[in-house]
Amino acid sequence: MPLSHLLSLIGIAVVLATLPLLAEILVLTAAALLPAAGLRVKVGGSGLAPLTVLVPAHNEEALIGRCIRSVLAAASSGVDVLVVAHNCTDATAVRAEAAGAHVLVLNDPRQTGKGCALRYGFAATLAGPSHGVLVIDADSVIELGLIERVRRRLMLGAPALQCRYEVSCSQDRRRAKLTILAFHAFNVIRPRGRARLGLSAGILGNGFALHREVLKRVPYNAHSIVEDLEYHLTLVRANIRVEFIDTAVVYGEMPVRSKSAQTQRARWEGGRLRVMKQWAPRLLVDVASGRVRLIEPLLDLLALPISSEVTLLLVAACLPVTWLRFYVLAAFAVLLFHVTAAAFSGPGFWGTMKALSTAPGYILWKLWIFPEIWRTSRANAAWVRTERESPANGR
Repeated sequence: MPLSHLLSLIGIAVVLATLPLLAEILVLTAAALLPAAGLRVKVGGSGLAPLTVLVPAHNEEALIGRCIRSVLAAASSGVDVLVVAHNCTDATAVRAEAAGAHVLVLNDPRQTGKGCALRYGFAATLAGPSHGVLVIDADSVIELGLIERVRRRLMLGAPALQCRYEVSCSQDRRRAKLTILAFHAFNVIRPRGRARLGLSAGILGNGFALHREVLKRVPYNAHSIVEDLEYHLTLVRANIRVEFIDTAVVYGEMPVRSKSAQTQRARWEGGRLRVMKQWAPRLLVDVASGRVRLIEPLLDLLALPISSEVTLLLVAACLPVTWLRFYVLAAFAVLLFHVTAAAFSGPGFWGTMKALSTAPGYILWKLWIFPEIWRTSRANAAWVRTERESPANGR
């Protein structure tokens, strides 16, 4: 085969690998810039249906008390806080109960992963009178109006909701700012764009709510490392749309130690890769059969992480193929548009943009942990708590 033909085939392979992410972020970022035309929900009032706030927890004694106090401060009558202490070896259950939550203890070494704790908590919710269930991670705090906004949206008929999920981090290092930027782009810009287009916003694992009828119609049975992605795909295939509540914010902790961040990132990306291998063929069949609204979830599933995308594009730019270099230029323009939009809508625009100077090191770090990502993509789900920046006393 002539060298020119081989290079063209490599170029085509690069395009096929990188195009899903580029199409996804171009459309969703542009849509996120459109004005909101959603439902305005008044906070407060009486007559709201009962709601369960479910907090799955695994060895979270340092942060569980803060989380529960945050939820109770935002809750009114008819809200029950339920903690599932799952395979804990610390004082999570004791501190949760002391903070004012009802506690269910699930100790079963055969049941590993957050999905098992969620299924246990959902079953308990369905056995009670709650109209729906809101999931909050044990390392999180919520804004005061979040619970009432969720309750009203559920009463108005929303089958599933995803609140705005941001990270909290007191560190001012550029590496931390870059991580926050990536988190904001993925957890805010993309769901906001989907909401503007009338698509399902997605489930981000923290700050999502489900109507009890949804749980009865589509029983929760997601047990991968990325159980939120897995269950969302189940919902969209069942024609259930997750709505995005941009004005209700939950803040979660971010790992700050290098090893902790590495472990969490490898587990998340490895889990997505595993789910992609399992679910992409089903979605392809669905799209081919005429279910065009599943194109976006399929693109999201096939999309590479941005760091991997950049690496491939840089390699492609070195190839002596003219049309491929034009493609690479266009691709970097799309990525810059996405990153700039995320930085502009987040805190500290110029400081965040300066943090992009650390991007080459971040990309090299991602290449370094790729073997761990690949191993995780072949592993069964396990709930591994990552070290985070936490208060000295979680009680």
